[in-house]
Amino acid sequence: MKNIYTLFITIGLFIFCGDASGQANHIVTIGGKLIDSVSQKPVVAATLILKNIDATQNTLSKADGSFSLSGLQPGKVTLNIRAVGYVEKRILLNLQADTLLRAIVLSPDVKSLHEVEVRSSRPLIQQKAGKIIYDLQADPEAKAKNVIDILPKIPYITVDGNGNVMLKGSASFKVFINGKPSAMMDNNLKNVLQTMPAANIVRIEVFTIPPAKYDAEGFGGIINIVTVQNGDNGFKGNLNINDHSPLGGPGAGGSFTYREGKLGINAYGGAAINNTPQANFSTTQQSYGDAPSFLTQNGFKHNNSRNGYIGAELSYGVDSLHLLSGEFSINGFGYNGASYQSSLLTGTAGILQGYDIDNNNNGNGNGGDAAINYQLGFKTDKNRLLTFSYRYAGYNNYSFSDLGLSQEINYPLADYRQPDDELIKEHTLQVDFITPVKKVNIEAGAKAIFRTDQSSFQYLSLDSASRQFLVDPSQTNIFHYSQDVFSLYNSYQFALGKWAISAGARAEETVVNAQFTSSGTTVDQNYFNLVPSFSANHPLGGGNLGLGFNQRLRRPGINRLNPFVDRSDPNFITSGNPQLKASAMNNAEVSYNTGNGKKLSVFIAADRIFVSNLDLLVTSFNSATQVTSATYQNTGRGGGWTFIFAPNYNPVQWYSLNLNNNLTDIMITGSDQGVTVKQYKWLDYLSLSNVFRPGKGLDYQRRPQVRKFCARLVTINHQRMAKHYRWRKQRGD
Repeated sequence: MKNIYTLFITIGLFIFCGDASGQANHIVTIGGKLIDSVSQKPVVAATLILKNIDATQNTLSKADGSFSLSGLQPGKVTLNIRAVGYVEKRILLNLQADTLLRAIVLSPDVKSLHEVEVRSSRPLIQQKAGKIIYDLQADPEAKAKNVIDILPKIPYITVDGNGNVMLKGSASFKVFINGKPSAMMDNNLKNVLQTMPAANIVRIEVFTIPPAKYDAEGFGGIINIVTVQNGDNGFKGNLNINDHSPLGGPGAGGSFTYREGKLGINAYGGAAINNTPQANFSTTQQSYGDAPSFLTQNGFKHNNSRNGYIGAELSYGVDSLHLLSGEFSINGFGYNGASYQSSLLTGTAGILQGYDIDNNNNGNGNGGDAAINYQLGFKTDKNRLLTFSYRYAGYNNYSFSDLGLSQEINYPLADYRQPDDELIKEHTLQVDFITPVKKVNIEAGAKAIFRTDQSSFQYLSLDSASRQFLVDPSQTNIFHYSQDVFSLYNSYQFALGKWAISAGARAEETVVNAQFTSSGTTVDQNYFNLVPSFSANHPLGGGNLGLGFNQRLRRPGINRLNPFVDRSDPNFITSGNPQLKASAMNNAEVSYNTGNGKKLSVFIAADRIFVSNLDLLVTSFNSATQVTSATYQNTGRGGGWTFIFAPNYNPVQWYSLNLNNNLTDIMITGSDQGVTVKQYKWLDYLSLSNVFRPGKGLDYQRRPQVRKFCARLVTINHQRMAKHYRWRKQRGD
């Protein structure tokens, strides 16, 4: 603990004894207003693209014609302005301080109104140091799909047929809402994403190399979902209703924003019913040696679920230096399902064991989180910010299984029931400090997380005499678990020539205390991790080249630490290992994005992964008893490669093709009782999306090139289409 206390003191002195004299403002903002040269009315939804040597930023003009771009480095920039029906305008600027442009006048382009095909210049994928950004406002599919349907199109993200999400090939990652942790994403991710309309989302940010300000937990990184915000006064909202068949069900979701003066509100919510049709399964297992055997198991399973959530963010600007904000969310779900399994174990002497088992299960969960933040600015430099935050999250989960056995052969197990009640709580205290010093932006902060997890799992066996279900103490699992994480971080963002660089480190001290009542075991752990991160971005050939390196952690969860011996399946006995420590993964990354081409844009990346102390499930089979035992051990080491290829092709206005290919090649080496075991995996994930927009095709029907394409596509209708076109033109349509 001595190291972490020393770092706390160092960062504290830096925050509160920093440069108070003030530095020059090196992060600038530009704003202005677009006006029609003829009508003098605001030009709405014009695309503004600002380019400098380091990066490209873009935005759209608002309802009053105004626009704003912030977080810019000083220097020479080019501002391109494009709007349907107007002559494109280019402005060269030398930004050295915040700049408010006078009214920018755009001239109508009469010739272009009927002859020029206008295409959106908003890139679908943007690349910045340590992350990629997927713009849902530039994706027409976002208007009609849920977030879970859009995720497979985003590089590094994969979604399997059951809706399980993985980031960089790992199920260990974090999901944020507007840059903040979310309890509903931690505990009910799949159901929430299946319910959340993509139309409510502005963009999805994938942090493959998260900066030091974020917790080191999660091998894959961070997915940040940014919801629709309202920069203008008044209300704005939307509602989405959908249905999925045969897998899924009806759902609805929506969002609304409200802003009036200093007060801003952003709310979202949704609900859905999910029906999973029956799935049949069949497995076999063969063992060799002195007592060879053959195990066959087959059956089916199905379930139905329902879930709902609401969340909101509120902000109030007391004045130019003081900002109060907060957020909260609540969510709940319920499910019921059934499964059947028939098992038969045979050997040289015939049937060794057999049984049929019916399982009816149900459960429900609910929880939420709430946070409050206070941000303090400084008169000497408005880019210097000090923020204090507190967050509470709680979640309760109850599950119940009722299992009945029949056709038993050498399987002396009575019917049983398994109720489980789990409660999770988390308190977080955090302070963050940001300040520019000359041309370097410095971030530092401290954070403390206090987590508790308690569970009461019971095993009730049917008593043959009383016909009552009685508690079996040997298989009842009661525990109380706490995990406290104390961390400090320091990071720097600066430009080095054309390179935009972010570098930093995070120190984390983890204190674990667990009391496993059922097994009479107590666990006390205390370990320290220093986690580096580095990312860089460089413009190259009209696109962006990215480089990065970082380390991520995966702390063992309670299911892996718990020494309770689970004998619910007599043929496969599992237990946790209270001595497990955190696993570390080092990741080196190189990526390239071609930028926003008129027709084709491509994102490619390659990652090299190095893993140590990976907690693996180690199994051993006893041929005499035909029983497999399994527990977790920090025995894994090795690494692999991940390759990403994600092109986006838009040959015509009304059609686009999106491909996302994730290829992972990994080899892990472990040991079991002195014997080295190697596990090799090769995974290839491919997502292909074709988007047709017939409405756009009709809108541009009068254009010669589109008419020509349609004539080639449907030759028999060419004369009728041309005749209809001439008739509409004579009418003046």
